[in-house]
Amino acid sequence: MSHVRTHRPLIAIAHPADFPLLLKSLRLFPLLSDYSLARLTAHCHSALTARLAVSLAALVAVYIVLGILYESYIHSITILSTLPSASVGALLALMLCHTELSVIAIIGILLLIGIVKKNAILMVDFALEAERADGMRPREAIYQACLLRFRPIIMTTMAALFGALPLMLSTGIGVDLRRPLGIAIVGGLIFSQALTLYTTPVVYLYFDRLREWWESRHRQTALGLPDAI
Repeated sequence: MSHVRTHRPLIAIAHPADFPLLLKSLRLFPLLSDYSLARLTAHCHSALTARLAVSLAALVAVYIVLGILYESYIHSITILSTLPSASVGALLALMLCHTELSVIAIIGILLLIGIVKKNAILMVDFALEAERADGMRPREAIYQACLLRFRPIIMTTMAALFGALPLMLSTGIGVDLRRPLGIAIVGGLIFSQALTLYTTPVVYLYFDRLREWWESRHRQTALGLPDAI
């Protein structure tokens, strides 16, 4: 049982020894007079803008690293194409569990950037190596990548999934911090795993055709030939 003792203008809240001690003294009346509804709205808007800026900066950093690693501007986008499905899955899981999109949930979505894109990395890395070293066509290369990399993709996804389940199912003190993180990770992993094995090869082939079209157009422009219809 908690005990509340009020003084003017101070409030002290203390819990017995079985619970964490919480002792705060707040000057409520100056606090309520300083912050109006307009200021609170502006603060929430600035906080949301900062979250979006952090997410965009993370995506840009990942794109730059992938572009340097694979020496390709296009297939970096192929790898990043797995991220929308993870974000949608995390948001759907939060809605189904009636959990708000808090800062902890956004941290879980940011963690999914590193966890989910490894599916596409495993497939794209094998496909590019097969094209460059073995001379395979893009369709055959990505098909072999899906077959040979299916097992490690499932293994890594299940390891991350079972690691996040205790956070999602946890109870007790601090559950408000752990549960949104686990829900976002579990929902994003399940939804993205169900889609990326199908969408990544499609996006890979589409961007590869786009690259071939762009290169052929540049060669025609250099030779002074009209564009092929």
